[in-house]
Amino acid sequence: MEPVRNYINGAFVDAVSGQTLDTVNPATNTVITAVPRSQAVDVKHATEAAKAAATAWGATTMVERIAWLERIADALEAEAETIAQLESLDTGKPISLARRVDAARSVANFRFFADHAKGHQDPTFSDHGAVNHVHRSPVGVVGLITPWNLPLYLLSWKVAPALLMGNTIVAKPSELTPLTADFLAKTVHALGLPAGVFNLVHGYGPEVGQAIVEHPDIRGISFTGGTATGRLVAATAAPMFKKLSLELGGKNATVVLDDAPLDDIMEGLVRASFTNSGQVCLCGSRILVDETIYDTFAEKFIAKVEELRLGDPQDEATQMGTVISQDHKAKVESYIRLGIEEGGTVLTGGLSELAPVPGVPSDGAFLRPTVLAGLSASCRTATEEIFGPVVTLHSFASEDEAVEMANLTEYGLAGSVWTADIERGHAFAKRMETGIVWVNTWLNRDLRTPFGGVKQSGVGREGGDWSMAFFSEMTNVCIQQP
Repeated sequence: MEPVRNYINGAFVDAVSGQTLDTVNPATNTVITAVPRSQAVDVKHATEAAKAAATAWGATTMVERIAWLERIADALEAEAETIAQLESLDTGKPISLARRVDAARSVANFRFFADHAKGHQDPTFSDHGAVNHVHRSPVGVVGLITPWNLPLYLLSWKVAPALLMGNTIVAKPSELTPLTADFLAKTVHALGLPAGVFNLVHGYGPEVGQAIVEHPDIRGISFTGGTATGRLVAATAAPMFKKLSLELGGKNATVVLDDAPLDDIMEGLVRASFTNSGQVCLCGSRILVDETIYDTFAEKFIAKVEELRLGDPQDEATQMGTVISQDHKAKVESYIRLGIEEGGTVLTGGLSELAPVPGVPSDGAFLRPTVLAGLSASCRTATEEIFGPVVTLHSFASEDEAVEMANLTEYGLAGSVWTADIERGHAFAKRMETGIVWVNTWLNRDLRTPFGGVKQSGVGREGGDWSMAFFSEMTNVCIQQP
């Protein structure tokens, strides 16, 4: 594959230093291509281009920008298979998942914001003999920093509303998964998006991401990634009074109440646990089960987990591929070892040397889905984010204990409750300290709703009107009536 390049001011360019790094296929541990190892000077050039384009782009009408989003959506949809293939190659996820989730949602993000804006009107308020008009203007240049687990899915989730509201962009994808970000740059370039409106700079977080956050002309930062990195972003951006949206880590609870119809929900619970090898910030990595049904639940759950088909991500029948890299595999396995040291029992899966995946390259980053039981709900394995195919099972004696266990961690991104009684589930969900709770479903997303976490899972909300508000500066004009 030809080398990936930065996209700055409407041109594909190498890093000023000429340095590169490799992007690797985690299923084979082989190099796919070279990627620029950019530095602050490359961010400087991208920001200058974005700043120069900001006035003209911000002056376009909402109707014109909606049309741009629709053209981008059409172009991506026409190349959906290419997007899926690139995403599977870069991340090690099954091609079926890349088609169903990554490619489809990347198109849907642009379509959603285009459609959502068509019905939007800035509000007016009348009182005290005056009319107040709320006007929106662009923030200006915004920095978008996205992770490796859902590369184009999450980049498009930010790019679409940022463009819609008249901002220009300096974006940094993960250095581990640059291929679909590069494809998006090639797409907007082919469509003739004005130079400087969308800029893409590749490289490491401390060298590129930090330069984006530090640049004084970048007035808003939307970051999705780990909580530790989010702290660094906040520490840099907050004293500069930048607009800041942080979607960070999670250690989500899946709560199974005593009346849950186990046979009906088991497939959904396995999906909530192990989609994308557990590398989704919304996955339920702690399963809390009423003690009266715990043994039956564990038996049924393990049986369903062991039905998952692991293997070559390009195989149409594969349901679970690799984790993102050898380094991440080592991290996940360190938590499996920790769980055993903390007194846990491996019910299925486990360390790759003890439970290898047959029929795949020996140096691929493959791990079996792993279920640990017998751990305290407050131990490290059950409270620290693993971000891999590992879940822990815990029993509770009452709903109050279940709420306490669910709220035990420093995170508060998502969760789910499973019960035959919808009202009971709703009542329980409201007691969970988390930004999103699903009842009898998981990852059922209405893009109009607020998305984000509490506690150390983030700051701010995205989705629908919340994204439009973040990527806007709002001014109130108060006119006294005659």
